[in-house]
Amino acid sequence: SDVSNESGTESMPWIAWFCSLGGHQYFAEVADDFVEDDFNLTGLNSIVPFYKEALEMILDLEPEEDSPKVPDVSIVEASAEQLYGLIHQRFIVTRQGLQQMADKYQAGHFGSCPRTYCQSTNVVPCGRYDLPGVETVKLYCPNCQDIYSPPSSRYHNLDGAYFGTTFAHMLFHIYPELVPNITNKIYTPAIYGFKISEYSRCGPRMQWLRNKQDPTTLDASGRLIKDVKDNDEDDSK
Repeated sequence: SDVSNESGTESMPWIAWFCSLGGHQYFAEVADDFVEDDFNLTGLNSIVPFYKEALEMILDLEPEEDSPKVPDVSIVEASAEQLYGLIHQRFIVTRQGLQQMADKYQAGHFGSCPRTYCQSTNVVPCGRYDLPGVETVKLYCPNCQDIYSPPSSRYHNLDGAYFGTTFAHMLFHIYPELVPNITNKIYTPAIYGFKISEYSRCGPRMQWLRNKQDPTTLDASGRLIKDVKDNDEDDSK
């Protein structure tokens, strides 16, 4: 995406402008003093190409005269987007960043859980990985404690690393009052009023599978393969 601050928006700081772009509504505005502190950026220069030029773009600084000329400004724009995203991952687990995201969560900026029994509980963005380029952003529901893909395609290219694996859970640890007080009801499949066995292939497996094995360890009848083998061995004795 084009992340250079073009004509007509020169008076707007790059960070505020970047966060105002379509598909960037999940982002908090990282404070300038956080970006200017080298300690907060430790290690990012080895991940982001054209790090120095990207940082200058984020902070609205003019390039130094002796700086080597970048052949294509779009390269720096892409680096600035990635660098801001990785700085953002670190900022939103600070007190100031958590407060910004808590305000956005309470205002419903991130949307709501698609699960019926969660009764439109607000969700927060999260990533399953902390390194960029692995997976796009997901939405975490604090009620069912599951993750979902954003419903709008505008977020389907947003890197999950820009929110990371820690933020969503730290938010509700620091602000426990944000945890919804909703009965965690689970849908029960039934045929003619009779509950379907959890061992049935079309039964309600999800709850007990979370406490057991991966679905790939089940046989066609829904039983754990290990248990089946143990029973077969007992029968052969």
